[in-house]
Amino acid sequence: MSDSRVHETEIKLNDNARLGRLTLDNPAALNALRLEMVEAIQSAIDRWESREDIVAILIDADSDKAFCAGGDIVNLYRATTGAIEADYPYRFFTHEYRLCHDLRRLNTPCIAWGHGIVMGGGMGVFSGASHRVVTGSSRLAMPEIKIGLFPDCAATWFFNRMPRYLARFIAFTGTTLGAADALFTGLADHAIGHDAKPDVIEALAAVPDWSDPAAAVTDALRWAEANRPAATAGEAPIAGHLDALRAATAGADLETIVAGLSALADADDPWLAEAGANIAAGCPVTAHLIHRQLEGGALLSLAEVARTELAMALQCCARPDLPEGVRALLIDKDRQPRWRYTRVADVPTEYVDAHFEPAWTGPHPFEDLAPAQL
Repeated sequence: MSDSRVHETEIKLNDNARLGRLTLDNPAALNALRLEMVEAIQSAIDRWESREDIVAILIDADSDKAFCAGGDIVNLYRATTGAIEADYPYRFFTHEYRLCHDLRRLNTPCIAWGHGIVMGGGMGVFSGASHRVVTGSSRLAMPEIKIGLFPDCAATWFFNRMPRYLARFIAFTGTTLGAADALFTGLADHAIGHDAKPDVIEALAAVPDWSDPAAAVTDALRWAEANRPAATAGEAPIAGHLDALRAATAGADLETIVAGLSALADADDPWLAEAGANIAAGCPVTAHLIHRQLEGGALLSLAEVARTELAMALQCCARPDLPEGVRALLIDKDRQPRWRYTRVADVPTEYVDAHFEPAWTGPHPFEDLAPAQL
């Protein structure tokens, strides 16, 4: 195992082709992305993208519990408290967000095998793949409202490509989605049994002609989905609550939306009640940031998303809610965060505006990213 905790291997296929495989191996932290892991993934995809013999990439994890539970939140917290270098958030987020951008720009087909927990930064990697696989144990979420950050890693991009009521519900409540929900919302492409992963690799190895790599990968995954499907436990909960979700998210302004979703905490349905409780206890500043993402991010290019989210992330690190949220959830684990503002109505507009200001001097770190809309 490399120090980066990312295994890099190449698997020989037919027609002088190769499959590049990256396996996350940081099980003690549920494969949370450390900076060196992000750097290792970036290095591999850059090299493989330039090689004609690498016809596909597979990103998976050596864990039954998690594909990737997020970014390196604990070290971000340590940086805000002076325990490690103060520039760690800048170094981490510039690398992580560039990776999430570049994954979406790959010409090489990329399979993300999202078994187990897929959250935060893990969703950034997973959602950036061209072929996104969930299993019966997949648990997808963007729960940043619980820690005072915001749904990042290109969430501005993918939330604005689903129906608005679904984006509002998932982003504001941090609700966890299983495989059926992931398919229903468009956050995943295939639901396949986890034990079928070796069969998928064998199917790829048996492809006789790699003249159309994307089609070959799709065919292999469709075969596995038909013959080795994931146990998705029936209907997606979201699909069974569409009327309630539309009603709860129908507000014309942030306060009404938050009130509608918070009211779900009193629902008789435990699934709805949990979602309502999440936003009722969530960070009010994060709610404002999410509202800006969903209301103003639809027309942003992928590069503009990366630039905007970088400013937001670094500004969050410079303010009290993120370290307080991480403290309450992951450090002291008292689950009693003391947010700077207790209600969304109390947050000044200028305080929200400041999250979109540069937190660096000189040119934007992402000024080199292609501005074209995908």
